[in-house]
Amino acid sequence: MLEKTAFRDAMSGLGTAVNIITSDGPAGLAGCTASAVCGVTDEPPTLLVCINRSSRNNAAFRTNGRLCVNVLNAGQQPLAAHFANSALPVAERFAAAQWDRLVTGAPVLREALASLDCEIESATEVGTHTVFFCAVQATHTRVAGDALIYYGRRYHRVGEYSLHAAALAESAQ
Repeated sequence: MLEKTAFRDAMSGLGTAVNIITSDGPAGLAGCTASAVCGVTDEPPTLLVCINRSSRNNAAFRTNGRLCVNVLNAGQQPLAAHFANSALPVAERFAAAQWDRLVTGAPVLREALASLDCEIESATEVGTHTVFFCAVQATHTRVAGDALIYYGRRYHRVGEYSLHAAALAESAQ
């Protein structure tokens, strides 16, 4: 059987978008930073979101039955760290940014590159995580801005800035 550290080392080579997953409803306000988000299909629009089963956010997402995937821009790295801090009270996490609501009532981050407002259709337990399959009900997208990704166990900026830097490096050769 593959050791956990070998798997994590290999996965550090897979760059992923950094997201803040939010929810509100009967279980109250919840939110955390996550990179395990993936589009499943566009007909019907569906995402999967993986959340550790031991996280209190997992139970809140399940009870609320809705969540919003907020795709972070490159300038929101401090907010990603804020929402990754499980010792920080929920109200304090949300006070660090401005929020709107779309269809489901889950908090939508105003300055996110994109927000996908979802109803949770089903959940499957896999190892330490729950895989939530989410039907996208509404979206909000910003036109401009660089993305924040997590790669090699660090945050990185990807977008126009990165493309420009690559073009400059190529022309210098």
